[in-house]
Amino acid sequence: MREFRLGPDIKRLSLGAYQLPLGVAETNLKEPTQGFTVRFQEGTEEEPDTYVFHAVMSHDKLRPLVDAAFNLLPKEVTPVVEIGSRDAYRTVDIYLGEEPMPLVEFLRSWYEFEDVLLEDVTIGVGANAEDPWVDIFVDSWKGVLISVPVELRDEVEALFNAHGLTEVMSTWDEDLPESRGSDDETLVTRDVLEIVDDHSPDLDELLLILREKWLLELNVDRETNVDDAGRHLGMTLWHAIVLATNSEGEPDRGAYITVWMTAGSLAQAEELLEDALLDHPEWVFESVYTMDRVAFDDRPPSLSHLPPTRRRAAMHELEIEPWGEDQPPPPNFGGGDSGGSGANN
Repeated sequence: MREFRLGPDIKRLSLGAYQLPLGVAETNLKEPTQGFTVRFQEGTEEEPDTYVFHAVMSHDKLRPLVDAAFNLLPKEVTPVVEIGSRDAYRTVDIYLGEEPMPLVEFLRSWYEFEDVLLEDVTIGVGANAEDPWVDIFVDSWKGVLISVPVELRDEVEALFNAHGLTEVMSTWDEDLPESRGSDDETLVTRDVLEIVDDHSPDLDELLLILREKWLLELNVDRETNVDDAGRHLGMTLWHAIVLATNSEGEPDRGAYITVWMTAGSLAQAEELLEDALLDHPEWVFESVYTMDRVAFDDRPPSLSHLPPTRRRAAMHELEIEPWGEDQPPPPNFGGGDSGGSGANN
């Protein structure tokens, strides 16, 4: 697996005494009050009454707090990842683990990529459990969200106090940055990974690794096609990149397969993709690297002939880009961690 490294020349910004993640390039937001807020959340038939904490702490002091928060989790957890979406009709992609996994395995991957996960402001990561009902989540702006049953309130407050945090009325004077629109002029973000050449690992590859290690699936209804507001979209244009291995089992050969298609749901798009790959038996499906819906106006020039309204699912283009000795493979080819597919951001 290729190494994920932070860019060596990124200058960290600060708001007074509050150090920001490296992913913030510019902002007009005011310095937050460091501390934690807490609110009571009434339970349901399936969930207990809980207290929900949100802590904001300068980045130079954040790592020990996150480590301590994860210690509140039991031995089995379900991972959660939220990441900014490129999908034309969805703002955020939420991935959930298919089933609980050992906490030690979750933490192994967390610590492997912790430097990136604590600096990139387009991704949030956490885990939850049902017995006891505990949810720990490090949001995209690296606030620490903790949800626990009422009997654990004192334990969480003691944890925060041990890290120099006290309860405050509010942290950010304005709405939390992650809730602001992507066109908000008070915030400019940037990539934090070192990009040396076209083959340097990026956040897409990191997400692919987490999807496979944690068996993550995109939390959407695979049989419908709706936007963030729940409006039905009908047939839309889809763009996908698939990773494939050589059918003869040669570990030094693979391919990127790029497709454009029209489909009325994620499930239908995946069926089209599977059918198209049957015509190329020399390649074996490995995983879906990306799968996005694309607005009609953003279609490539090669699809300029498509009518704006399409009533039938169809495959429009399929391009295969083999890789071999002259081009490095993606991070998990031959790495033994291949597995889950699903859509990507």
